[in-house]
Amino acid sequence: MKSLLKYLGVILVIIGAAILIACFATGNVNDNGVLGGSLVLIIVGMIAYIVINKRITD
Repeated sequence: MKSLLKYLGVILVIIGAAILIACFATGNVNDNGVLGGSLVLIIVGMIAYIVINKRITD
């Protein structure tokens, strides 16, 4: 469980990037809700990665 929690930030960033890639592939780049949601996922993922890895030590 600790290893999954350690990579939670990376998982969120990958999900956000996958949403952006899917939007680009389908041509749905004018929907601000989806693009903003993926931006929030990426930012939260980066912050979570930094905070969680400072707190968890092996």
